[in-house]
Amino acid sequence: MMKMRLVCVILGVLLASLVCSVKSDYQGDALYELKRSLNVPPSQLVNWNRDQVNPCTWSNVNCDPTTLKVISLTLSSMQLSGELSPEIGVLESLNNLILQDNNISGGIPSEFGKLSSLTKLDLENNRLTGEIPSSLGNLKNLKFLLLSKNNLTGKIPESIAGLPSLTNLQLASNGLSGQIPDRLFVVSQYNFTGNNLDCGKGFSRLCASPSNDSGGYHNSKLGLILGIIGGVVILVFGIVIFFLWKSKSKGHGREVFVDVAGEVDRRIAFGQLKQFAWRELQLATDSFSEKNVLGQGGFGKVYKGVLADNTKIAVKRLTDYLSPGGEQAFLREVEMISVAVHRNLLRLIGFCTTPSERLLVYPFMQNLSVAYRLREVKPGEPGLDWPKRKRVAVGTARGLEYLHEHCNPKIIHRDVKAANVLLDEDFEAVVGDFGLAKLVDVRSTNVTTQVRGTMGHIAPEYLSTGRSSERTDVFGYGMMLLELITGQRAIDFSRLTEDDEVLLLDHVKKLESEKKLDAIVDPNLNGNFDNAEVEIMIQVALLCSQSSSEDRPTMSEVVRMLEGEGLAERWEEWQQDAVTRREEVERLRQRCDWGEYSTTQDQHAIELSGGR
Repeated sequence: MMKMRLVCVILGVLLASLVCSVKSDYQGDALYELKRSLNVPPSQLVNWNRDQVNPCTWSNVNCDPTTLKVISLTLSSMQLSGELSPEIGVLESLNNLILQDNNISGGIPSEFGKLSSLTKLDLENNRLTGEIPSSLGNLKNLKFLLLSKNNLTGKIPESIAGLPSLTNLQLASNGLSGQIPDRLFVVSQYNFTGNNLDCGKGFSRLCASPSNDSGGYHNSKLGLILGIIGGVVILVFGIVIFFLWKSKSKGHGREVFVDVAGEVDRRIAFGQLKQFAWRELQLATDSFSEKNVLGQGGFGKVYKGVLADNTKIAVKRLTDYLSPGGEQAFLREVEMISVAVHRNLLRLIGFCTTPSERLLVYPFMQNLSVAYRLREVKPGEPGLDWPKRKRVAVGTARGLEYLHEHCNPKIIHRDVKAANVLLDEDFEAVVGDFGLAKLVDVRSTNVTTQVRGTMGHIAPEYLSTGRSSERTDVFGYGMMLLELITGQRAIDFSRLTEDDEVLLLDHVKKLESEKKLDAIVDPNLNGNFDNAEVEIMIQVALLCSQSSSEDRPTMSEVVRMLEGEGLAERWEEWQQDAVTRREEVERLRQRCDWGEYSTTQDQHAIELSGGR
């Protein structure tokens, strides 16, 4: 009898152990099946051993220490390229499932609706297709549902609107269509941009929840900013002097890029764009051959390319994206496409991201840039006659007006120049290179941030204080007008050989005061221009490039002045102020015996900002 009881006890223990083993092993089986279906690279998740009873020691897996149940799985940015496994639905204790920034394809399994403990599901920036399964409405504990930047289609399930704990819903940049359930508009944070849904322009409701940004951070940093501003100005002086000396020593007017450290831009969601494969762009550009280089800017080279369907493209390859500046430039340029769509603004086709690359894809502009047509055109190629230059002036002004006054949030370009104004097949102006642009909340009139731009085009108040506003762009636009009129660079040391002004702004002011109109206009026009129209453009350019930002017109006023409205009054006022400034300078010269003094009213600002 005792032997029978002992046998029963042993059998019971063995059976219990077997049950426990099976119960523990189902988690490992589900996770291993997920690894297999996702085509995990051999170098990743190497310690996921199917023979182990429990997966709690596996990398990227977190378990509850008491129950040994899997509660978190994070496989983000691991170059996963397969499909999601429905087996994962057995992990009833899973709280967080994070798989963003991969190349996962296929659909979202309906079995995900069995993850009853799930609070966060992050599948952003993949290639998921199909509809959002209605079974996700069973996840009563779900707080974060992040599905942006995929290829999901169909309607938003009504069941999603019934999630009682949902606080953050991100569905931007998909192919969703139809109506958005009303209850989703009361979620704390939501984003439906880049879809075909009933929100945004033409509808009563916004596609994205209002920003929850606070000014507390800026207030807490105010003292620090004031404390270091003197040091920043000294640093700027050093940088400017060094680059001006270096440019002079090379004997030509190479553009100088300035970068002064500052605040990091906030992130916003962006519209639906094509995500190109790296191989696709590599083939299009002939492995990024040097013979296809169109130009080089502050963040990398631009290559000409041809896609498989014979579409011509321009690929901007950000070679320094790992630096704060390069990464921010990439994010800004991609994000801004959702709010900046205008015939005079360059349209972004798509982008490509890999662990080591960031690329932007644009349509190829057949006639390249205004700078090219002014100064680098080859024999036999068409230049810019005066009617084309007028169209460029007006088109650029309208593009900037849209950025400043019709985008919400408004956009500051911060590097307006002839090289960044492209020309389509009809020589229509297209403002490009938003890599230096700044999104500004409509409640702000200026912002302290990184000083970015090209020497000779940077407004004095921006370079000396780091404060940019719409008037910063107005200054750059004024300098671009002077480039259009004269065909010259904003800074040109070759003018020293003629005992002339190095800075284009001073050069034009001097000739304008002497009424030497013919000496201002680009000799390549061969006298084929309208004197009255040239005078109008010079006057607008000088009004835009005033040293005081408050005195500069807005871009909408610029458009009207180019069309002949309101210019006469502004110009007369400017001339009266110029007389007053000259008299003041003369009094100072006599009082201090300074000797010969520049006619420029703000020499200190010019030294800071370079040629204007």
